[in-house]
Amino acid sequence: MHKLKSISICEETVFSNFFKSNVKSLRNYLYFKYGNEEQANDMTQEAFIKLWEKCSEVPIEKAKSFLYTVANNATLNQIAHKKVVLSYAKNNINSDKTNFNPEFILEEEQFKVKLEKAISNLTEAQRTAFLLHRIEGKKYSEIAEIIGIGIKAVEKRIHGALVSLRIEIEQIK
Repeated sequence: MHKLKSISICEETVFSNFFKSNVKSLRNYLYFKYGNEEQANDMTQEAFIKLWEKCSEVPIEKAKSFLYTVANNATLNQIAHKKVVLSYAKNNINSDKTNFNPEFILEEEQFKVKLEKAISNLTEAQRTAFLLHRIEGKKYSEIAEIIGIGIKAVEKRIHGALVSLRIEIEQIK
């Protein structure tokens, strides 16, 4: 009697056929579950790579289950990692200044003082329009309504402020 040769996922044609018949459904599963297309594509690729690397250990009848488990776990690990990174960034927002050298921090402080002085040297009309636009984020039409002038006058005031600041800042350098 001849022993039947068992089909292995390690055979290139078997793996290729398995890939073609499962890649789209795995990718869609990950995309629908986690809502990120790029991540779904990446994790699908990672899962197939892992299956290929472990093909000798995975029987063909368990290959699909292995693939989905690996992809799902990798996605969950990536999401958990992103949460840790975001949490770290959130908790260390103010400590970033310690990474700068003291000379840079001093120059930054000096520049802020000079910029504040330059802004204070603007005419009251220019300063008001400029700060409402750049700091408060108001639109020209909103500024015109607040101050009680036309939109063209607001444009002229902000333009004048920018020209004055540019001249003073050039002198700072």
